[in-house]
Amino acid sequence: MMNSSYLSLEGSKQFRQRLLLSTLSSTPVLIKNIRADDTPPGLRPYEVSFLRLLEKISDDCLVEINDTGTKVRYKPGVLMGGKHLIHDCGVSRSIGYFLEPLIVLGLFGKRPLSIRLKGITNDSKDPSVDRFRTTTLHMLKHFDVPLEGLELKIESRGSPPLGGGEIILGVPVIKDLKAVSWVDEGMVKSIRGVTFSTRVSPQVENRMIYAARGIFNRLLPDVHIFTDHKSGPLAGRSPGYGISLVAETTTGCLISADTAVSSARDLDGFKDSEENQEVTPSEDLGVQAASMLLEEIEQGGVVDSTHQGLLFLLCALCPQDVSKVRVGKLTPNAIETLRHIRDFLGVKFIIKPDPATNTVMLKCVGCGLKNLSRKTS
Repeated sequence: MMNSSYLSLEGSKQFRQRLLLSTLSSTPVLIKNIRADDTPPGLRPYEVSFLRLLEKISDDCLVEINDTGTKVRYKPGVLMGGKHLIHDCGVSRSIGYFLEPLIVLGLFGKRPLSIRLKGITNDSKDPSVDRFRTTTLHMLKHFDVPLEGLELKIESRGSPPLGGGEIILGVPVIKDLKAVSWVDEGMVKSIRGVTFSTRVSPQVENRMIYAARGIFNRLLPDVHIFTDHKSGPLAGRSPGYGISLVAETTTGCLISADTAVSSARDLDGFKDSEENQEVTPSEDLGVQAASMLLEEIEQGGVVDSTHQGLLFLLCALCPQDVSKVRVGKLTPNAIETLRHIRDFLGVKFIIKPDPATNTVMLKCVGCGLKNLSRKTS
């Protein structure tokens, strides 16, 4: 351990990211007052599940949770990776909640990671597994992560509230990342996408595609949206449908958006009035997803708003060289990420708005994280 004392933090915000940065920087953390005033107080099931996942991929990590779940003591261990691991993510959050930190941690393990994750593959709150497969994994190649061994295979779909989906994630180990100068987003040249449906008529997918294409075909000719209808055991345990879209630019940037609908559910164990509404018709969902993608494109930048935090984290983990990136308007999550990167890794970004394009340029010198536990070939 580099640090013997615990970094003291408060509240439930950015819980997952704090643990991710704690693990990467070998900084033990003590998180207090986690939803202390809520009923019930403390950790939610998905946060406990994430802690259990960290235990699975690490050796000698220490997790202590008090009786009410309002205080967590976490001492990171050695990232081991490993093959044939299995983790049930539960149904209080989708698999997408667990994927982003898992991909980053997998890169710095002792052995390549191969893990089967069970739960919800598509919902309206977290990025879908399709988005990770088409966009997130390809984003890593800009940082010199080899595509060989980097894969996400969707075995079965799972919609809320009962889930039933399964994916297999493979992540190779690396020695270190490569600093980037990634500022040219280019022009959109093509749009790709995939719809899915579970335990509903496959016709809903055709209606989603027709509605989305009605918007895109007025703007560019190269639009292909595929279908992925699941039935039987591969369709999980609940009805649902959704669409994931990706715009590719002339410079190889991928901008994504996705959405899904299912029967009403609540993420924290209580009814949410916003969720408890009539199910969105498939045509409206197609239009909604297309509009979301166009908004992301209009924002500018080399990644969409969902990937801003991950982009900054990867830049901060690079060798001690300058990385420079361009993004659209900074999201609240991205701003929190920048603060946590400063606190855990000591990396500060120079942020410079570009009024001509309404985008933001960010520069930093990486912390030079190296994978010291990787076996040399």
